[in-house]
Amino acid sequence: MANTLLLRLEGPLQSWGERARWSIRDTAPEPTKSGVIGLLACALGWSEDADLRRLSHAVHMGVRCDRPGVLMTDYHTVSGGVMSADGKVKINSNTHEPETVVSQRTYLCDASFLVAIQAHEEWISRLAAAVQNPVWPVYLGRKSCPPAKPVFMGAGDFDSMEAALRSGLPDGAWVRAVIECPPDQGTQHRDEVGSNRRRTFLPRYTRDLWLGGA
Repeated sequence: MANTLLLRLEGPLQSWGERARWSIRDTAPEPTKSGVIGLLACALGWSEDADLRRLSHAVHMGVRCDRPGVLMTDYHTVSGGVMSADGKVKINSNTHEPETVVSQRTYLCDASFLVAIQAHEEWISRLAAAVQNPVWPVYLGRKSCPPAKPVFMGAGDFDSMEAALRSGLPDGAWVRAVIECPPDQGTQHRDEVGSNRRRTFLPRYTRDLWLGGA
C-alpha cells in the first residue's frame, strides 16, 4: 500500500504567504504546509478548523524545487470599503467615498515544485482520490493562482521522504529540497495549521538538502 502522495504544483503564478500581514502579502520560496493543507482541504471539500488541524497533524511534507521561479510584486488595490476598529466603513476625507486599500502582493512566476505528502495508507488513499476528483477547485496558495496542469502525480511506497522526492529526478540534475524534521535539526516556520478561521499557525521545522539524480 502507498505511504506517499506526489503532487505537481506548477503554474504561471503561485503565492505561499508565510508572514503576510495587512497590506503586505509575501510569498515563501516554496509551498508552505498550511497552503498545501488548504489545497488538499479544497479537494476534500473540508472547511472546518478541526478537520484541517487533524489533516495537518496527520501528514509530513517534503518539497522538491524543480524550478524555483522568479519573484514578482504586484501593485494591488481593493475598493468598496475598509472597516475601522469601531466596525464602521472608513471614508476618505477628500472624496467622501469609501477608502481604497493599496497592497503589495508577491508571487512566484513560472515555478514548479514536486510535493511529497507522507501519512498512513488510509490517508494517502483518501487524498489521492480527492485530488483527482476535487470537491472545490484547487489553487496554488491564492485563489487567483490556478495550477497549469493536474496536481496528481501518483502515489507510492517509499522508504524515506528523500527517496520519494528523488522519484523521477532526471539523471545529472541537482535540486534543492525542503523536508520536515525534528525541532533540533532545522529552521522554524509558522505554517502548521492552528485555526484557519482565526488565521493562527503553529511552529514547524524543516531542513534543506540537495538531491541529485542517479
